[in-house]
Amino acid sequence: MAKIASILLMAFLGFTAVASAENRIDQIRPDAPELASFGDYEIGVRQIEVVNPGQIDILKVEEGKDLPTYDRPLTLEVWYPAADGTGSGGTYEGVLLRDGVTEVSLQGRAVRDAEPASAETPFPLIIVSHGYPGNRFLMSPLAENLATKGYVVVSIDHTDSTYDNKAAFGSTLVNRPFDQLFVLAEIDRLSKSDDSFLNGLVDAGNTGLVGYSMGGYGAVITAGAGVTEASTAYPWGAPAGTLKVHLAGSDTHQSLFDDRIKAVVAIGPWGMNAGFWDAAGLAGVRIPMLFIAGSNDDVSGYEKGTKAIFEGAVNTDRYLLTFAFANHNAAAPMPAPAESWLPSEHLDFVPFEHYADAVWDTVRMNNIAQHFVTAFFGEYLEGDDELASFLDVLENSADGVVAVNEDGTFKPEHTYWKGFAPRTAKGLTLEHRDAAE
Repeated sequence: MAKIASILLMAFLGFTAVASAENRIDQIRPDAPELASFGDYEIGVRQIEVVNPGQIDILKVEEGKDLPTYDRPLTLEVWYPAADGTGSGGTYEGVLLRDGVTEVSLQGRAVRDAEPASAETPFPLIIVSHGYPGNRFLMSPLAENLATKGYVVVSIDHTDSTYDNKAAFGSTLVNRPFDQLFVLAEIDRLSKSDDSFLNGLVDAGNTGLVGYSMGGYGAVITAGAGVTEASTAYPWGAPAGTLKVHLAGSDTHQSLFDDRIKAVVAIGPWGMNAGFWDAAGLAGVRIPMLFIAGSNDDVSGYEKGTKAIFEGAVNTDRYLLTFAFANHNAAAPMPAPAESWLPSEHLDFVPFEHYADAVWDTVRMNNIAQHFVTAFFGEYLEGDDELASFLDVLENSADGVVAVNEDGTFKPEHTYWKGFAPRTAKGLTLEHRDAAE
């Protein structure tokens, strides 16, 4: 009876939490590093639909037959600096949980369909690519944060890879780079269209790309890393050799390179642990990269996964931010919505697990990612030396020395991570390698 009472109490508390939940995606903790704070812009958000014509329909491919094609639809969420006086605060309605059925509301800073800012010069573009499965809201804390700092941020719902239309993995393997580059081209087109709110607002020639998990896989390929011959023939992978379009050294892969992309962030990128890249493939990366990972990532791997990609991308400037003991959910997912704390009849695990980490607080990780992504894009998209200086820290935060004068200024021996208050950089490392290093 005591056990039953305990279960009933937990259920009651869970439902009470759901009933009172705000599910905020715009939280900044008091101990957040300096660059996690919001920028000066009020922001708007809009949803747009785009279609990439004539794409291979991976779900209908049959060995020995001509490759079928279709017009591939993609839903995009677009965050952007808004006109002065827009205000702050809005609700994202009908956002699906990991179970693909439960709808939740999220609270953030963006105002739906707000008037865009009058830009003297267009804002840089950031493209965001979720995991498998995921959706365009999964990294919304980072998207909103960057928009307040003067970026237009476009997050993709990848067809065949969202919570409610998860399909054959081969579609994700083939389509991720194509989706990312098509969205770049489409936003570039809209930036020059008199019929689009993006006209004159965004500079697609100065683009950053953020990918998480399978989005990170796609981002690594988009950045120049062609896949191995072996990976194109995996029986569980892409059918009928369709992945060969991304084969290292092939003309089709070389044609993917787009010099409008200036910097790439890959969070827990999947693929190295499954043999999708080797030294020759990773040598093709030419775009500066920031890798973010948990040292205990059991999905993408760490030593033989993200860190191995970081070490192998020898022909570009790159960083690796590591959260000690964090798993695959390090830094990217939004805080778990209150509804995800309850079991779902559509999953064999509690949806909470899709968003959370057992060691690190999600908001804490989001804030740290916002800090370093701001510094990284500040360096490579804006040429801002002051923002770049936040990347110039000791490799291991534990080696930093706090030495502060009574007036708050730093003594010469102060080496603690720039932008972090004393004691708040624990458990983090930031490695840096120059090209050909």
